[in-house]
Amino acid sequence: MHLQESGEMYLETIYVLTQQKENVRSIDICEHMGYSKPSISRAVGILKNAGYITVDKNGYITLTKNGKIIAQKTYERHSILKSLFLKIGVSEDIASEDACKIEHVISDEVFNAIKKYFFET
Repeated sequence: MHLQESGEMYLETIYVLTQQKENVRSIDICEHMGYSKPSISRAVGILKNAGYITVDKNGYITLTKNGKIIAQKTYERHSILKSLFLKIGVSEDIASEDACKIEHVISDEVFNAIKKYFFET
């Protein structure tokens, strides 16, 4: 199943939140993303049914192996692109905003070339 941009964003958010706290719940995602509870609930259901996350009886959300792979890939893209934009003089807000847009559409080939050229030389 191909994951849409919004699905990648939710997985990335869950990944980021798990770096900050032991347990992640839907309300944490709501607060972090600024979305409504019904929107988050719908997204959590879709991600759960697709096998990207699990939700236990206490409502704690955990990334599955596949979910974590996608989340880490998306987060790495965001981090590298934002760093690049900051390096070339883009403001913090714009760098983060544009990295967030590009991280979902950039090809692996182009991303890996950027990463190698700017960060592995």
